[in-house]
Amino acid sequence: MRRLLLGVMLLGLVVLPASCTRVPGTEAPGVEAPPAREQLGTALNQAGTTIRERFNPPDGYTRVEIAEGSFQQYLRDLPLKPHGSPVKHYDGSVKSLNVHEAVVDIDVGERDLQQCADAVIRLRAEYLYEKGLYSKIHFNFTNGFRADYVTWMQGNRIVVEGNRAYWVGRTGYSNDYGSFRRYLDMVFAYAGTLSLAGEMNQVPVAEMRIGDVFLKGPDPGHCVIVVDLAENKATGEKLFIIAQSYMPAQDIHILKNPGDAGLSPWYALDFGGTLKTPEWTFSRDQLMRFADE
Repeated sequence: MRRLLLGVMLLGLVVLPASCTRVPGTEAPGVEAPPAREQLGTALNQAGTTIRERFNPPDGYTRVEIAEGSFQQYLRDLPLKPHGSPVKHYDGSVKSLNVHEAVVDIDVGERDLQQCADAVIRLRAEYLYEKGLYSKIHFNFTNGFRADYVTWMQGNRIVVEGNRAYWVGRTGYSNDYGSFRRYLDMVFAYAGTLSLAGEMNQVPVAEMRIGDVFLKGPDPGHCVIVVDLAENKATGEKLFIIAQSYMPAQDIHILKNPGDAGLSPWYALDFGGTLKTPEWTFSRDQLMRFADE
């Protein structure tokens, strides 16, 4: 969770308290590398350049059908860096824990901003920007201020004074990508898991869709996003893949399944009362969905 700090911010950015906090007891056990993936045979396509191409569902499972051009398709077709790529922090250093199966090929920025909730915000906003759905790009700061991209696009910028934020006109109209990224950095600085939780609705795990988010909002908080789903039509069993960023800001990455190396990166939907990921444990009632999704 992030809180607005004292001080005035006009065009620059201030690094705020992290939105993802490592707290003893919240990490899932077994973050060490699981046994080699060869046991899954052709389930891993090292040459695949997207989630869809890299990770085939296990035998008996097929990917769930999704609408062409949807947020679900965007996530399933996220580009991946070459197999074996490390997760890097915003400063170029390599993440020490081996918790990932793949790294999403999207920049992390040059500041310690794009952490866990920010990664979810980034993916949602990038999809909407790509589709030209500018009016749907809006996120709340932790103090409740609504930072919408259309107002930013019209040349307004956000001033923060203590726990108060407001718009001021500063420049001309622009919807170019550079300005959009500056908007996102502003959101990353003042939003977090707590504010994101207020923009989402709880959904039953049985109704999971790609794009849903396991989210623990209050500080300390964390979240991971569902980026793919598969189903065994004969048994009705479902599997899912999740992605995250963490702290300090780092590449968005596809998480390993620490409880089942043979199934990784897929997780069984019937995971019981708690979902154990490499760096966090979520309860079953913490699955959330964007209110307008």
